[in-house]
Order: sequence, then structure tokens, then C-alpha cells
Amino acid sequence: MDLSTNALRGAFGFLTRLPISQQADDWEAFLSSPWTFPLVGYVVGWLVAIPVLLTDYLPATTIAIAYPLAVYAVTGIHHLDGVADLGDALVVHGDLEQRREVLADTTTGVGAILSVSIVVAGLAFGGLALADLRALDAAGIVLVAEISTKLGMAVMASLGSTEYEGMGAALTGAVGPLGVAVPILVAAAMVGLTWPTQIAAVTAAGALLGTGFTWLIASRHLGGLSGDIFGAANEIGRVAGIHAGVIAWMLL
Repeated sequence: MDLSTNALRGAFGFLTRLPISQQADDWEAFLSSPWTFPLVGYVVGWLVAIPVLLTDYLPATTIAIAYPLAVYAVTGIHHLDGVADLGDALVVHGDLEQRREVLADTTTGVGAILSVSIVVAGLAFGGLALADLRALDAAGIVLVAEISTKLGMAVMASLGSTEYEGMGAALTGAVGPLGVAVPILVAAAMVGLTWPTQIAAVTAAGALLGTGFTWLIASRHLGGLSGDIFGAANEIGRVAGIHAGVIAWMLL
């Protein structure tokens, strides 16, 4: 496991569009360092939470637009492309090889349009719901959802597998099952940074279930993980975590 700044730079390069300079060996260092996933989640979480911290000053509909804009300004849309490719692959009436071909295809089909629309709408409606919360509560949910989603990706990298070559093989082949221990410890610190604890727990569970669901779908229908699946898990986990947190805030 690489604990260098190279690994962290590589993680920021893969997970965000922040202007952080990259070096030639950053990618290789990142591949063997799943602990960087949740650590980047802390930074991304606070940055994308800025709009929901303004709930006392902006109308709810503006928050609903500003929150997704903040997410994609910080993280880029390349992970959303994974949602599109997954959507197209899952609507294919064919065998495993045909679904894989569609997953790698650059053509945009109805499955892509529908899946991306659902995810973006889910994020916007999540922002709308967050606007009804106290600003710090809303920001806490956003932060926990982001960290937990990145933890889910770290678990996928440490425990997942794939049957074909590509980015998925690179991400899952660099570390073994024990690699998941440090990411869990890094993410556990979010308990002390969010409030209240039970809402944070439900938010984290929702995000992890979202990434886990994506992982399950890929394992059953696509032969394992790919770069597109990691991207889709990132997007689906975030939406699931936000909505789980808002529901918990209403009920608890």
C-alpha cells in the first residue's frame, strides 16, 4: 500500500476535476492505495456542500440546481458517463458478450438517457429536500454521503474482481482483501465530524447500499467490474446516500 502524496494526487486526478498537478507515477501509486478514496471524499464533500450551507439565503429551487452543479463542477461528468454506459448495457437483450460490447460502445441509447436522467433528477430532488433542513444538518448529510460513496468504491477495489481487461482490472488487481481496512478507518472519522450520529449512520448505509447494488448488478450481468461500473457506483451511491439521509432526518 502506497502512503505517498503521489497516491493522493492520483486519487484526486481520478475522482475530481480539481486543478492538482499530476506526475507520471501518480496513477500507479493510486491503484495500490484504496485509502485515498474516502480521504478525497472529505474534500469533495465539503466543496459540494457549499450550496446547501446557503439554505437560509437561497430559495429551495435554487439549491436544487446549485447542488448538482457543484457536484459536477468538482467531480466532472466522466463518472456520469459510467451511468450512461451501464444503462445501455442493461437494456440489451443478449448474452454477456453483447452486454459488454454495449458497455464499451460510445453510442448513446435510450438506456443511457433514462439512467442519466434518473440519477441527475435524483440528485436535484435530493438538493431540493436538503434545502428544507438546517444548513449544518444538510451539509453533514452531503459530507457523509460523499465519504461513504468513496468508501464503497474502495471496498469494490479491494474485494471486487473482473473477467476482462481494462481500468476495472487495474483497480481491482492492485490490492487484496486486506486493503479495505485502512479505508474503513479513514472513513470512520466522519462520525466525529457529522451530526446527529444516527442520521449519519443511515446516510452512510444508503450510500454503501447504492455502490453495493451497482457492484451486484455488474457481477451478475456484466462479468465483473470495469471503469464504467466504478463511475456508476460513485453516482448511484451519492444519490442513495443523500435520500437515505433526508428520510432519516424526517423520521428520527
